[in-house]
Amino acid sequence: MSRIGIQPIQIPEKVSVEIKHNQVLVSGPKGTVVVPFRPEVGVELEGDQLVVRRKSSSRFARALHGTVRATLANAVEGVQELHEKNLVLKGLGYRARKQKDQLVLDVGFSHPVSFNIPQDLQVTVEGRSEISIKGADKAEVGKFASEVRSARPPEPYQGEGIRYKGEKIRRKPGKAAKMGEGFGA
Repeated sequence: MSRIGIQPIQIPEKVSVEIKHNQVLVSGPKGTVVVPFRPEVGVELEGDQLVVRRKSSSRFARALHGTVRATLANAVEGVQELHEKNLVLKGLGYRARKQKDQLVLDVGFSHPVSFNIPQDLQVTVEGRSEISIKGADKAEVGKFASEVRSARPPEPYQGEGIRYKGEKIRRKPGKAAKMGEGFGA
């Protein structure tokens, strides 16, 4: 049995859940999230709890059991309080700005890099170097944050690039000149 999958999900008062065919529609004060699931697992509404059950004991069904439950729990949490990812730009002249429905980054290239902001996400730029991404769907927030980070991932020598707030970058020492070998000695 999946230790995660067997736990029921408590549904708060402000959140409504609707199960249609192979998807669950979770609505709340902060938004709506649609969670699809495979026919190998079943989702049932029992009172004020959402329960995920396997329909068979196949390896694939066992693998999906905990995953579907965790995804549903993230959806219920996200429609109450938005999921958030924070990015920090570090580097000389690196900056971010929001123009209408685009996030524009100046990260050391000869041209600015721009991203279209998805409709269901809220993106704010604090100062010039901090980006906050919020949304009800945790997977959508993480996907957009990773796309923005991939524009200029942090490099290990100077530490410049786009990183998640609180992320530790393992720094490498640069080349050190060896004195006495081949330098006129």
